[in-house]
This record gives sequence, structure tokens and C-alpha cells, in this order.
Amino acid sequence: MSSALPEAADVVIVGGGVMGTSIAFHLAEAGVERVLLLERDALGSGSTSKAAGGVRANFSDDLNIALGARSLEAFANFGKRPGQEIDLHRVGYLFLLENDDQLELFRESTIRQRAVGLPTRMIGVDETLSLAPILAPDGLAGACFSPTDGHCSPESVVLGYATAARRLGATLLTGCDVLGIDAVGNNISSVRTSLGTVRTSTVICAAGAWSAALAAPLGINLPVTPLRRQIVVTEAIPDLPPTMPMTIDFTSTLYFHHEGPGLLIGMSDPDELPGFHLDRTDAWLPRLTSAMERRAPSLLDVGLTGGWAGLYEVTPDHDALIGEAGGLSRFLYATGFSGHGFLQGPAVGEIIRDLYLGREPFVDISPMHADRFGADIRRTERNVV
Repeated sequence: MSSALPEAADVVIVGGGVMGTSIAFHLAEAGVERVLLLERDALGSGSTSKAAGGVRANFSDDLNIALGARSLEAFANFGKRPGQEIDLHRVGYLFLLENDDQLELFRESTIRQRAVGLPTRMIGVDETLSLAPILAPDGLAGACFSPTDGHCSPESVVLGYATAARRLGATLLTGCDVLGIDAVGNNISSVRTSLGTVRTSTVICAAGAWSAALAAPLGINLPVTPLRRQIVVTEAIPDLPPTMPMTIDFTSTLYFHHEGPGLLIGMSDPDELPGFHLDRTDAWLPRLTSAMERRAPSLLDVGLTGGWAGLYEVTPDHDALIGEAGGLSRFLYATGFSGHGFLQGPAVGEIIRDLYLGREPFVDISPMHADRFGADIRRTERNVV
């Protein structure tokens, strides 16, 4: 991998996670020359490497369903295109539901998903327990099961996209911090970095939780807030069904899936304050313990082998920002995915490629334009974890 910053590039991508590497691959595959990706640390070292790895199309919003379904198709074919084993386990997603309001929400979203050919279905408590026998039935009213969803390795996805992008002629530089973007009039002219300045007319922001600071000096508002999420990994748990789904308790947001011989477990923390906090803390553990005691009490007897903290890139309505800024040529962005970025990465790489090339994307992403907040418009996705 070259460490030399080129003097010029046709397009500069800022951010080397799944979003940035997917965009680099799709641009290079389409024949775009002089694609340059800049990452200040290692590829995938930001939010991507801290993701739980879940991949799904189980959403309540038609646009998110389309992005998830398109990405699931890409993950299933990842070994051929771009060519990388990603340890994909299509064991399904299982949303645990406990009241009539939740059941109605997921019935409605199931209808939307089935309308586009997805095999999502509502199931009763008995079938729920057969899929995830470590669950306690108390308080369960049923579940929503999406059998074609699952989980895979985020690091492998980044590696696959990055390797293929380089093979197709893109340049991906790590250890290169972006210091600022310059413009002449309403046209981007260059990107200043810790390795020097590169001339370019196009910047694509895929900087995740760091996107707001990149865009603000240009007068572009990308309302993305960093919020810590933590994950723990358990010791080996005997007799876990190998096909146990990615399981999410919708009320508490407790979730878990297979991680080697044990489980990867996470949960949101409503007391978490925004900020670039990457240290691990025990403050969320009492709430996690309480959720496990209610939904899967046997997990309380299992030891932990480790864990990590990472950042969600959260927008005010917990939905993504995808589009191109007005008033400045050309600044494109794909950020603010609020926990759904990894699973939507393949589809969004396609979309940004098409926006750059002036093509019509496979789905209308205008509702995800950042200007919606200036117009006081909010997205309505409800299947948020």
C-alpha cells in the first residue's frame, strides 16, 4: 500500500469504514479514475470494527427495507463480488415483542417487507422459544422473524471492498488525517491533509461520527452526534443451537448473537451522553443485567471474556443522511446511519456511485437528504435498536 498522497484526484472519499470502502469499490468498478480514499487510522478502525455485524431488511420504512434487502443480496454474493469470505450466517433476526402496540407495529412492517418478496413472518411464543431456547417466556406476546437476515464479519467486509478497490485502481491511504476542504467560489478545489494537499473537485463524506466537523466549515449542516454503545462477549455456552437467530428484545433493546462458542451481547443505554467516548464503563451493566434476568436469565451465570465500546453516528430522527449538498460543487455524503450503516453499506455504495455519475439510483433517496432538518421533516423508521 502506497503512503504517498497523489497531487490530484477526481474524487476524494473521507473515511475508511464500510461506507467509504464500499463507495471506493463501486466507483472504481464503474471505471471512475483517480479515486482516493483517506483514513486517519486503520481501515475499519472506527465504528465499523465495533459493530455487532447484524445484517437485516426488517424495517418499518420502505426505503430502509429496500436498502437492507439490496445489501443482503450483496452480502450473500460477497465471495464472488468483490471476492471475500465474510463469515455470513443467515440465521435470521428475531424481534421479541411483549404488547399489542409492538405486535401491531411489526405486523405492519411485515406486510411491507412481504410486499417486496421478503419472507418475514409473525410467530407465536412457542416457535419463538424453539428458535432461541435460552429465552424465558414470561411477558412475551410473540415475535417477528426474518429468516434471511443474520450477521457477518465487519472487518472482512471492509477488507473485501478495500482489496477489490485497490485492484481496480483506487488509492486508499491510511494514517492520513483530513485537516480541511478548500473551495474557490462554489467549487471544491482541494483537500488539506496531514500528508499534504490534494487537488480535487469532489469530496464524499463517509466520516461517520466525525462528519459534522468535516462539513461545518463549508457551511454544510450534517447533524450527526457521536454516542457510545458497548458490547460484551461471553464465555462458551454449551448446547446453544447453531441456528439461533440474532435476537432482539424490542422493549429493552437487549440483543445477542453467536460469537464463536459464546454470545455477543449489547444494549442501548438511555443515560449515555453524546461525545467521543471510547473507553469501556460499567455504568450500563446493571441495566443489562436486569434485561438479561427478565429475558434470558441463564445468561447471568455465564462469564464474560471481553468487550468493547464504539460510536453510533446518530441523527435527530435516527435515520441516515444520503445525498449531495446544494450550493457547493461537489460535496456528497453518506453518514448518520444511527446503527444501520454496516448493514446498508453495500446498497449505499451503489447509490453514491450513481449520484456521482449522474445516474438514477435503484431507489429514491431524496427523503434522506440532510436538508430535511432545515424543513423540519423527520423520517419515520420505528424498528430502531
